[in-house]
Amino acid sequence: MNWRRSTGLAVAAVAAATALTAAPAGATQAFQHYVALGDSYTAGPLIPWQRGDPPGCRRSSANYPAVLAGQLGVRSYVDKSCSGADSTHLTQPQRLPFGGSHEPQADVLRAETDFVTVGLGGNDYNLFQRIVEACPQLREVNPVGSPCREHFTVDGIDTLKATAGQIEGNLRLAFQTVRSKAPRATVLAIGYPRIAPETGYCPSVLPFADGDYAWVNEIEKALNTAVATAAGATGVSYVDTYGPSLGHDACAGDAAWVNGKRRFAQAAPYHPFAAGMQGIAGVVQAHLRGR
Repeated sequence: MNWRRSTGLAVAAVAAATALTAAPAGATQAFQHYVALGDSYTAGPLIPWQRGDPPGCRRSSANYPAVLAGQLGVRSYVDKSCSGADSTHLTQPQRLPFGGSHEPQADVLRAETDFVTVGLGGNDYNLFQRIVEACPQLREVNPVGSPCREHFTVDGIDTLKATAGQIEGNLRLAFQTVRSKAPRATVLAIGYPRIAPETGYCPSVLPFADGDYAWVNEIEKALNTAVATAAGATGVSYVDTYGPSLGHDACAGDAAWVNGKRRFAQAAPYHPFAAGMQGIAGVVQAHLRGR
């Protein structure tokens, strides 16, 4: 499938996302005190407008926690997400690129907190970073093969898939921490939306070798499985954003939820756009209605 979807499909996809986000807040459970925890897929680096509290976290005022807080009509809302965070930064300070540090995210949780979203895992062991740093360079060597998969396969073992399995244990501890600090809260573990399309390629936007597109999807699925399994083991509810983001990958043109390598004015490379944040908020709302 060519990455330039037909106009009809694009319009239908946008309409579906709009329908999700337009649902009235009264259709979901009423929450009063919302806390958002997470990494850059929660924070929204470079999405206008960026907040300065602190600037090193590169947190957007239009990320999905901000959208959800407005839709749910909560009395209080605290967003402690921070770009670059991994699961250890729930309980440990995070050093920031412009100096200083960000306090442990879980410190903001209180006994009265009744709603928490957690979007973590992709930065553990630099999982995402290793993909976006290595794969574009390896494509130049072998644009139609699977050089990135081969690079990370050692003695027949896909080391990044193995890493996803290790992340599960980290997330179990993370979710247990959240539940212990906010025992009354409904806690949602937010999965990661898809970056690569199910079929087809768009190397000018997503500069991976043709054979590595399917592999990148496999790694994302393994990571989301780790998030879901850890959530299930700790009494946390998992929100799948990978499935609902079908047709909204980086190759989807105007329907994309996630940036490729180039549209810096709208989002950081390989991170959600504002449209993606709206889409994820809609998926969370649908999940809450389903409960």
